[in-house]
Amino acid sequence: MLVIPAIDLKDGRCVRLRQGDMAAETVYSDDVTEVASRWQQQGAGLIHVVDLNGAVDGEPKNLPHIESVMKAVRVKVQVGGGIRTIDTVRRYLNAGVSRVVLGTAAITDRVFLERACQEFPQRIILGLDARDGRIAVKGWTAISDVQAIDLLKELSGCAIAAVVYTDIARDGMLNGPNIPALKEVVECSSFPVIASGGITRLEDLQAVRSLGQKIEGAIVGKALYDGKLDLQAAITTLGLTH
Repeated sequence: MLVIPAIDLKDGRCVRLRQGDMAAETVYSDDVTEVASRWQQQGAGLIHVVDLNGAVDGEPKNLPHIESVMKAVRVKVQVGGGIRTIDTVRRYLNAGVSRVVLGTAAITDRVFLERACQEFPQRIILGLDARDGRIAVKGWTAISDVQAIDLLKELSGCAIAAVVYTDIARDGMLNGPNIPALKEVVECSSFPVIASGGITRLEDLQAVRSLGQKIEGAIVGKALYDGKLDLQAAITTLGLTH
């Protein structure tokens, strides 16, 4: 299981939000490449980058900063936020991004999702951001009527590389992951699952890993930036692959 540090970009800076609220941000660094290099040095094998402005606006807003990250690190980088056209997918992949995360577009434009999976097999990640089981869209500013579990079942035949499941109520709150909801996602998913939201302690990582072989990794954000969790120690202590 991978421990995956998150870098959330807003206006070119590394920030963390509380429950996805763009007005409730904490700025951690103005130097995104330094942050990415730090996570690489501590043993990360994959970094999860989110363009928060892009997620809200529906198009990339921090691409130059993401490109600078790609030049600064050798490890794999996956990117999400505002990726809603094939050209945008191609642009990120051509920049060296290993995989792209589709959220809103995967919910609202199934033809686009299927085409992206066909053109870029195993390079597309499905981003399931849920509150009370229902999927949020447009940078978490709206809640759809789509149930995460139902969508997973519908998409079982797509060439999706993995699913990132984020429990919005837990995101940035440092109160542990929603294990029951995550367990249900794992049981219903035909794809590898990456957990996100609330992971704070070594015990949280152990709880996620205990859900079985379908768990590809766990994304950690605020806990790393606030010093609640040490990335290198987590990888070493748990013997996690990276």
